[in-house]
Amino acid sequence: MADTGIDTGIDTAMATVDLSQALVILDPDRTDLLRELDRTFAGWGSAAGAREILPPPLYPVSDLEKFDVYTNFPHLALVASPLQVEGGAAKPVGGSFAAADLQPARLGLPHATCYGAYLFHENRRVADTTLITLVNRCFRNEEYYGGLRRLLSFQMREVVALGSYEHSQQVLTAFAERITAFGRALGLALDKVAASDPFFENDGARALLAKLSPVKFEFQVAGLAISSVNTHRNFFGERCNIQRLDNDEYAYTSCVAFGLERWLSVLLDLHDGDARQALENVRSAAAQVS
Repeated sequence: MADTGIDTGIDTAMATVDLSQALVILDPDRTDLLRELDRTFAGWGSAAGAREILPPPLYPVSDLEKFDVYTNFPHLALVASPLQVEGGAAKPVGGSFAAADLQPARLGLPHATCYGAYLFHENRRVADTTLITLVNRCFRNEEYYGGLRRLLSFQMREVVALGSYEHSQQVLTAFAERITAFGRALGLALDKVAASDPFFENDGARALLAKLSPVKFEFQVAGLAISSVNTHRNFFGERCNIQRLDNDEYAYTSCVAFGLERWLSVLLDLHDGDARQALENVRSAAAQVS
């Protein structure tokens, strides 16, 4: 599953977290830089034949539950609920609403963008070389937050392959090469690191297979994951009943993920906080690897 730096085994309480570090409003120069990064990554997808879809920022809990989100990632999960207004308007006390002020939480905030791709194709058949791209807000309940490196709400661009297993792997190979070349052109010291993904930890067969053959690689700068390439095999195909067009086999999927604020963070570090200089660097590097 797509991820740019999930930490596992964290038991957090939102009430103990400094929310002043959890959310940011980008100034115009940083916004320009982030938008240029997203255009670059989306352009790679389009050049490879991807069509773009536009997902919502949240989903029914029942949809996210299909992917074991609340089993494998309960520590990251955030949900949304309407206020209970019967008997009068509810008011926050000390910066929060009490549980009694809330109706049942039926909406979940996703921690990865690619969920929208599988829900969009649910109960459909796909060609063996299906490729789409999408960007969305992601949300993670973390043990701590710190600037652009670790946020409660951030943006993730993804390119998602559906269809044959060969197609899913070819896309990952091509994009891994593109990310490596882009990092080199930018002057970033990128490390490609095999990473464990707790996504499969509750399925014995998949967990064993993941140990034998890595299903996730992260691209890191000084230990910070800014992109990843992820193999899901046919997990999402099964959960969403996505079948290949020419047979009854469940579709295989893979995805490439770009954590936009994290890319922004490492580029600002590289250019001593000068977003305009970083923007020119991105444009120059993108032209070299296009």
